[in-house]
Amino acid sequence: MSYFKHEQALVHPKAVIGDGTRIWAFANVLEGAAIGHHCNICDGCFIEKGASIGNHATLKNHVAVWDGVALEDDVFVGAGAVFINDRYPRGNRKDSWVLEKTVVKKGATIGANATLMCGITVGEYAVVGAGSVVTKDVPPHAIVIGNPAHCAGHACRCGRKLNHALRCACGVKYRLLNDVLVTP
Repeated sequence: MSYFKHEQALVHPKAVIGDGTRIWAFANVLEGAAIGHHCNICDGCFIEKGASIGNHATLKNHVAVWDGVALEDDVFVGAGAVFINDRYPRGNRKDSWVLEKTVVKKGATIGANATLMCGITVGEYAVVGAGSVVTKDVPPHAIVIGNPAHCAGHACRCGRKLNHALRCACGVKYRLLNDVLVTP
């Protein structure tokens, strides 16, 4: 085994787990789930069949990643964040339902206890604030907060909020080009 599995974690032998990944107590990874290299899957996480997690991702405690949810490389998901994969849930559903894909792009951060509706994309290096309810796509580098989530600024690749001149404390300067944040 080229990954660490806590003795109280459940990992199906047919789940795909990358080298150097750590899976902690009470996590449950089902057959058909895919987790990349050097990830950290914390206590109580649930990874369903059809879910995919890229390399160097972190899922803090009690995050469920359902079928149809794709987290790309370098994504951080805070404790208790919720992904939804059924827009019209019913306990007694007898008809078929349509799985709506959710994609969290490279380097994005999802804050603790955020809720993300299905069928959306969170852009590269975007930040979803803790407790926010995201019902529509989040542009790259956007910082969204609230219920429903709305844009409250822009984030650098390093994760810090950009100032009004679109400059980061780390020294990187951005500019807007057709409503897209770019580096010069």
